Amino acid sequence: MRLRQITRMTAAPHVLRIFISPDRTLVIAGPGDITRETTDAIVNAANSSLMGGGGVDGAIHRAGGPAILEACIAIVDRQGRLAAGKAVATPAGRLLAKHVIHTVGPVWSGGERSEPGTLASCHTESIRVADELQLQTVAFPAISTGVYGYPVDLAANVAIASAADALAQAAHLREVRFVLFDRYSLEHFLNAAKTYAVNKSLRMDSCHAS
Repeated sequence: MRLRQITRMTAAPHVLRIFISPDRTLVIAGPGDITRETTDAIVNAANSSLMGGGGVDGAIHRAGGPAILEACIAIVDRQGRLAAGKAVATPAGRLLAKHVIHTVGPVWSGGERSEPGTLASCHTESIRVADELQLQTVAFPAISTGVYGYPVDLAANVAIASAADALAQAAHLREVRFVLFDRYSLEHFLNAAKTYAVNKSLRMDSCHAS
């Protein structure tokens, strides 16, 4: 784990842009920390209680402070636990982003319980919420690939395709970013994005940030 973190922190950030249309861009970036993103919103891989947890969920709550949890409690009091594949927005507290969009990913069960459809819904619903808020940029982590056990290569294909298709239909959103914490996840998302771009005959460019 220590070696993996050192590799993440010292590796030069990689950025791949896929041009979905002249004014809409899908970006794959990493290794990086989504809590430091300056997009209008970041997406939290939440649990259904919205009470915070480990991984990305815990990191976002810690970085954003108590305002996020207070808003989550109000949502659960009003509408109950958040179902898998759905999304809701809260303020972002101390984060640089303006909003946090919380979505609940599927727990991997071998793909026999509609996990790909639920994971796709996480992305389309989050983008719908961002678009309803008239946001222009949103950043995603690799949803469900941690303790929920979704294989990263399979998750990447679903995430890229569903997010790109939803971005193409959005009224206000102009950029969707995937910010990957480690190089292993980054490589799978880069491969999925390149395959999507080739299959759709989309222009792309790639660079290593300084």
